[in-house]
Amino acid sequence: MSESENGIITKLNEIDNRYSEIEAEISKPEVATDTVKLVKLSREQGKIKAVVLKYREYKKFFSQIEEAQQILSDNDADQDIKDLAQEELTELEAKNISLLEEITSTLVMADDMSIDSVIMEIRAGTGGDEAALFARDLYEMYTRYAETRKWKVESLDFSTTEKSGFREIIFSIKGSGVWAELGYEGGGHRVQRVPETETQGRVHTSAATVAVLAEPEEVDIQINPNDVLEHVSRAGGPGGQNVNKVSSAIKLEHVPTGITVSMRDEKSQHKNRAKAWRILKSRLYDLFQGQKNAERDSKRKNMIGSGDRSQKIRTYNYPQNRVTDHRINLSLYHLDRIIAGDMEELITALKNYDMEQRLKNL
Repeated sequence: MSESENGIITKLNEIDNRYSEIEAEISKPEVATDTVKLVKLSREQGKIKAVVLKYREYKKFFSQIEEAQQILSDNDADQDIKDLAQEELTELEAKNISLLEEITSTLVMADDMSIDSVIMEIRAGTGGDEAALFARDLYEMYTRYAETRKWKVESLDFSTTEKSGFREIIFSIKGSGVWAELGYEGGGHRVQRVPETETQGRVHTSAATVAVLAEPEEVDIQINPNDVLEHVSRAGGPGGQNVNKVSSAIKLEHVPTGITVSMRDEKSQHKNRAKAWRILKSRLYDLFQGQKNAERDSKRKNMIGSGDRSQKIRTYNYPQNRVTDHRINLSLYHLDRIIAGDMEELITALKNYDMEQRLKNL
């Protein structure tokens, strides 16, 4: 067994032991009555369950391999039995190699697969109305892809232009594996095409930025309410008499970090407050996780790019019907299908590259 495989087995043993510890904790009467602790332990157990079950199957195969090897090394064993043991050994070793590869892939992506809700923020960048139209196109691309995955999309806040583009749109997507697939979308997106308003057929370059934030469960992040200032005001803009007469707009300010969230999309103050808290929690979770990962991963990279909105990650070239992802040097010549929501090939390439990088760094 190679050094890297030994390292993986050591890690898998640690996870297996932790799983047993959680089982023992959950069975305690005092934990069964502590809802917060029980939920936290159950979620931790759920995250590692798939890896543990596969690893236990691997250990069972490994035990059978050792038995077959003992028969082959026994000088007194009958030759027919040795022949059967050799056949079994060849089959078991092939299964075990395949299973270890599967376990390793599951292991490196387990944390991502456990997050089933994200908040996405798309903002128009340079390019005026054309940038806002591109922001709208990106939003529609993601929502169409979400439909194919049977994920739930919920609009949280948006600001439109006269030409039906988006200056900004914030929305959530919920569903199994959503972070593992859309977590790579954070960064700068650039479009090259002839705008609708261009009379001479010239290609213009515009941009939009995308942020993808994992939406935490209540147990993932605790915010001290005393650290958050709430400002209530009347919502401006269109929406009828109620919008201007009732104080329904909410602004939350997290004093320690300076992060602010404003929400005026709903006529109900209660609904605006709930949405604002969801976005605030996601932004704080993203900030704290980023700090934690920076400390942990200061000597290695385990993601494709940083997800920073200033980083150009992708170009959509309409004249050539081409999408280029600059992080993995991949160009696909069916932009029309991708922008219509057929993102699977692009996302799979990003996931495979990311998995390779994580395996190297494991």
